[in-house]
Amino acid sequence: VQLQASGGGLVQAGGSLRLSCAASVSMYRIVHMGWYRQAPGSQRELVARILTNGRTDYADSIRGRFTISIDNAKKVGYLQMDSLKREDTAIYFCNVVVEYSLGSPAYNHWGPGTQVTVSS
Repeated sequence: VQLQASGGGLVQAGGSLRLSCAASVSMYRIVHMGWYRQAPGSQRELVARILTNGRTDYADSIRGRFTISIDNAKKVGYLQMDSLKREDTAIYFCNVVVEYSLGSPAYNHWGPGTQVTVSS
């Protein structure tokens, strides 16, 4: 599957962005989705993840400011980022685990990164 990430850009501190991660091929469902980020000189870190049962996990640094969601009908995942801070500046990657048909094995895919830059 090809994943298309969008929504990154330049925003002032305190502003908002919404990242999207869309799958280009037909699938049964997104089982799991995560958003990761990597700042210059840093390791890639998990920002947020969501399961099909709706359970979500967030990194402490963004809890209360970011919201992850999935629209399985559209096969699109989102990361709503509010109250952005300079330290949120990074390349953001989506990671999805999908089932192509009911009962099929799950497959893991990474999307391309999208740059988020927060200015003061």
